[in-house]
Amino acid sequence: MTRTLSRPELIAWTRLARTPRIGPLTFHRLIARFRTAAAALEALPRVSNLSAPPEERAHAEIEGVEALGGRLIACCEPDYPPLLAQLDAPPPVIALRGDAKWLKAPTIAIVGSREGSGSALLFAERLAADLGAAGYAIVSGLARGVDAAAHRGALATGTVGVLAGGLDHPYPPQNLKLHDALCERGAVISEAPLGSVPRARDFPRRNSIISGVSRAVVIIEAALRSGSLITARAAADQGRDVMAAPGSPVDPRARGSNALIKQGATLIEDASDVIAALGESAPPLRPLSAGPLFADTETAPLPPGLPKKVAALLSPTPIHVNDLARLLETPAGAVAAALTELELDGQAASLPGGYAALARAAFKD
Repeated sequence: MTRTLSRPELIAWTRLARTPRIGPLTFHRLIARFRTAAAALEALPRVSNLSAPPEERAHAEIEGVEALGGRLIACCEPDYPPLLAQLDAPPPVIALRGDAKWLKAPTIAIVGSREGSGSALLFAERLAADLGAAGYAIVSGLARGVDAAAHRGALATGTVGVLAGGLDHPYPPQNLKLHDALCERGAVISEAPLGSVPRARDFPRRNSIISGVSRAVVIIEAALRSGSLITARAAADQGRDVMAAPGSPVDPRARGSNALIKQGATLIEDASDVIAALGESAPPLRPLSAGPLFADTETAPLPPGLPKKVAALLSPTPIHVNDLARLLETPAGAVAAALTELELDGQAASLPGGYAALARAAFKD
């Protein structure tokens, strides 16, 4: 069930999403347990020592995005990107400038080298234009080189840029005119809070959103150690198709994309190859669901001592929540709620795919 949140609901949603140490996995578990963001915020002092940002800060962010001509969209709302919503733990909120319709169209990401060769830039621009003419919206990261060429090729037919920083900090400066063109004729989105300056560590998450909003990812000229390969890995993890254009074997800029082809990525030479590779295999867009967010039933309290029992079973080796539930002979929902309390207390870490481990031995959200 989806609906547009009221202003107070959006403020509470944003506060919870911006609370330190609450990433997407923990956010969604809190919503599943407490049904609304407001209820989860009220419960935070009881289940953790975390403090949510003040209401004024969330209100200021929402107004700041609106002052730029954009808006914040919660992942339970109808305009949230449908493919991104299919992920196990989608970003709780994204900021958008432009038209949300481009995120609901069939989407294909095109990414590649920031220092692309002339032939790669021409190919990216032509491929984006041809795919756009075939009805696809092109997604990329607004970086120099291949990304920018792909956006330019699709400006007339629809293109989406994904930022690593806040909407008020587009990057790089060389592409500010292109960024403004996307805001007017396409769309620009960001998971980062308003005011966030992009840092190196923010780009891998940006790359996972590029693949997350796309049905497939096409790599054009990627070195062996490049952000484009991070996007390709994220796409594979998310169940998206990975495609690559072959490059010269003597050009180091193409070694990563050529390696992807060796590893099973679909080799493409033009738009018809991309369309043929997708065929009818693209998963249908499923309705966005916020689970128990708008449910009328009360959430059952945790069995006494369950968090302590779950903690005793955790180790540096990840274990699935269903396995914990079987060992404890307890419903998986209750185990997930106990894990949320442990994570908020710094004792556990949630991992993609429903796994958990000791906090000191695993990456957090």
